[in-house]
Amino acid sequence: MRIALITDASLSQINGVVNTLRETCRCLRNAGHEVLLVTPDGTATFACPTYPEIRLAYKPYARVATALRDFEADCIHISTEGPMGLAARRFCLRHGIGFTTAYHTRFPEYLSARSMLPLALTYRWLRWFHGPSKAVMVPTPHVLEALKKRGFRHLVLWGRGVDTERFHPTEQDRSCIKGPLFLYVGRVAVEKNIAAFLNAKLPGSKWIVGDGPLREELQQGYPDAHFLGSKSHEELSAYYNCADVLVFPSHTDTFGLVMLEAMACGVPVAAYPVCGPIDVVADGYSGSLELDLARACMNALRLDRDKIRAHALTYSWERATQQFLQSLYRIEPIKANRWVRSSIA
Repeated sequence: MRIALITDASLSQINGVVNTLRETCRCLRNAGHEVLLVTPDGTATFACPTYPEIRLAYKPYARVATALRDFEADCIHISTEGPMGLAARRFCLRHGIGFTTAYHTRFPEYLSARSMLPLALTYRWLRWFHGPSKAVMVPTPHVLEALKKRGFRHLVLWGRGVDTERFHPTEQDRSCIKGPLFLYVGRVAVEKNIAAFLNAKLPGSKWIVGDGPLREELQQGYPDAHFLGSKSHEELSAYYNCADVLVFPSHTDTFGLVMLEAMACGVPVAAYPVCGPIDVVADGYSGSLELDLARACMNALRLDRDKIRAHALTYSWERATQQFLQSLYRIEPIKANRWVRSSIA
């Protein structure tokens, strides 16, 4: 099939959305599908409100419309709800084309944490955005149930995977590390609740891998923690393998790919029993989920690293991509020909 994916995430970004799209495209192409990934790269951009490090496409409709018209996709999937996603949504509705969407990020909670914008207002907008979608793909059963309660329709599961060849246990030189080492990997931003980790009374060392708008403030407020900045996807395995525990303090993530990556390296996860971790971590087996984060960290230290790795091996990008394929909406050939002609006219 010819599959078009539209996203507001630049491929230069380091986050779960980009990793998911990159791995999904790889699996689709390996299976013989032709994939068009339409991103904001190469277009005029503006700073995302409340998060200036993220750049959003400026008036991308013409570019998106041209890309979709020229590609003549069998399926169109809109991955994000920003300007690129809005442009693709507008194009599809204008030409009567069915499409699918994804819910990667809990934007209402993120915006509420950053700007105190009411959750109900943002969720109302998201229901409008996803309303025409033939299938709204969500990463976990708990996210699906939460969105169903908020009035979303056509919800289906699209899980995630991990590259267990890139992320695997390896020996690292830990001679200069004061153990145990507790590691955080991800954006350094208010919605990630990193202060809960930094405030936890724990022995050993705390490392923060990642960057974001809160880094300078946290670095000044917690001088005993080591802030290592952003690392490439290729570099992360070494950092996981230095760690005794990956700490995931977020209350707002839909999944949390870093948890799978750490577990694939045999590293246990300490997190709250909330949406995201509760679907990814096998409590007492591959990690510890507790309302007391420090207790979760100490419990995680006692877990068997071989069993943790075995849990991660149950996730694969190939299996996740099969879910994705099964939920795509196939454009009828007659309708496809009609919208191609009408878009040229």
